Amino acid sequence: KIIILRKMSNVCSSSTSDGSCLYQDRADSNNTNSSYYRMHQTIAIACSGPRAMVSLASNVAKSVWVASDKFVDGCTSSAPVVITTFQLNRLLKSTGVPEDRQVSEEELCLTSLAVVSTLLLYYLWFGKRHLNSRKALAEDLRFAQAKVHYLEEKLLLAECDLQDLDKRQQPQKQQVRIFMDGAYDLMHYGHMNAFRLARSLGTHLVVGVNSDESIAQCKGAPLLNDSERLTMVMGCKFVDEVVPACPYVMNRDYLDYVIKKHNIDYVVHGDDPCIVDGKDVYQAAKESGSFRTIPRTEGVSTTDIVGRMLLLTTDHHCTDVDTPTRKNSATRSASTRDLICNNNINENSIINSYNSVNNNNYFLAQHSKFLTTSRLLRLFSAGVKNPTKDDKIVYMDGAWDMFHPGHVAILKAAKARADYLIVGVHGDAVVNHHRGMNLPLMNLHERVLSVLGCRHVDDVVIDAPYIVTSEVIASLNISEIIHGDRSDWFSLSDSYQMERKKRYAVPEEMGILKIIRSPSDFKFSHIVGRIQKNQKAFQAKFTKKMKQEQEYYSNKYQHQNISELSQESGLETSASDSANNTSEAASN
Repeated sequence: KIIILRKMSNVCSSSTSDGSCLYQDRADSNNTNSSYYRMHQTIAIACSGPRAMVSLASNVAKSVWVASDKFVDGCTSSAPVVITTFQLNRLLKSTGVPEDRQVSEEELCLTSLAVVSTLLLYYLWFGKRHLNSRKALAEDLRFAQAKVHYLEEKLLLAECDLQDLDKRQQPQKQQVRIFMDGAYDLMHYGHMNAFRLARSLGTHLVVGVNSDESIAQCKGAPLLNDSERLTMVMGCKFVDEVVPACPYVMNRDYLDYVIKKHNIDYVVHGDDPCIVDGKDVYQAAKESGSFRTIPRTEGVSTTDIVGRMLLLTTDHHCTDVDTPTRKNSATRSASTRDLICNNNINENSIINSYNSVNNNNYFLAQHSKFLTTSRLLRLFSAGVKNPTKDDKIVYMDGAWDMFHPGHVAILKAAKARADYLIVGVHGDAVVNHHRGMNLPLMNLHERVLSVLGCRHVDDVVIDAPYIVTSEVIASLNISEIIHGDRSDWFSLSDSYQMERKKRYAVPEEMGILKIIRSPSDFKFSHIVGRIQKNQKAFQAKFTKKMKQEQEYYSNKYQHQNISELSQESGLETSASDSANNTSEAASN
């Protein structure tokens, strides 16, 4: 190895300036060891390598310089560059730049070439790095958002569990029992809101339902009988206990009996007067000092709902008595004919009932005057909890118009099959498209509040899709979809069966659609039939109640009549105060 290194140094020292080795191997002619010769040759090439590489790089640089010089010369002599330089120098000259400081064609080309080259090299070296950084940041952001969403869900569940734990650990407060009574005929969300407000005054709400006989003696026969009205009151989630067959007018003896038997602390009623034959119905409670009032739910009343049914027409919320479509049965919707055929209602009675209404009652054919606020929706949603992963979630959808005992019965049956019952409420346009006339009688928000107030419902889908799709099923994690064998509007005809198959094609294919027997045969048409059967009596009763309500609102809002409130609600100071207090109102 030492000999080889010495010979290597001799070879390198004997190299000429042009990079060639002058070493001459005398053993080439005498020594027959060819491997020794090839070793010396390799050493010679290695020694000459660096200078050869420098020479090659110098030649390449020279070629690039010459080519770039030719390129710059070509650009400098081109017409666009000459014109651009001229215009630029003109501009500089106008600003006071001396001629010896102005730009030449070559300087312009070199500057432009340097800028373009710099940007190109920056993009090639750093552009992809920035793109990759952005992608990485976007991915991190998506991951962080998903984690935040997951943590929020866990936080909500933890808060619910903590609230339940606090309720179990806290000592039970002394029970404050509230008593409230009424007819609750055609019970609606106004009554439910009254129950909610009354219960907020204590811890336990006892509701007395007036008997048919006492109601008939004081203000005429009710539309719903005792059992139907009891079903509606017991179905409200704000009611803890029900007392049937209460007298419409309570005397001092009966009031003492109720207070003693049910351990009542306060008797509650709405702030509107309740006078029968010149006597205050709650005079005995007021004298005993246990009477409390709650504000009335404005914008809805049983009188208003009866008026809507008296004006049941073939046009949606139409107010013109002379509308031809009301007089021409040929233009009447198919839904109207179905109602008449299926429920034996006289077709002409619908038209006559409308034409018999005088001009003072025209407003009842317009949209609802009730002001639904997000706060009231939250109050009605109190107690709604998220389903657990082990809960069996059952879904049931419909119009739920004029919430009645048949609805309560079918929802109770659906809840018996579920751990968590979700109810879908169809929008106004969907209901009117399939049912025609001026239906739904109650708008979407009114129907949502009615369903939310039912104790058998765990959650509500507002403006639910008419056709149940796989996306809806997956989004709500539905295990079973329930549908009753009866409907408010359709019979078990072939057309109804086809419509049902269209709506529930996906759940039927998935095997999760269940048709259950409806526990009650009560339908919306029964209410309409009862009203039309006693048309004159209800018309007179309606007119009387209408006048009373007009007087009540006129006194409350200082000479503002009810039609002005419906058209200008919120514009006057007093009307604005009414709108703000609507969410805290209650009905008698």
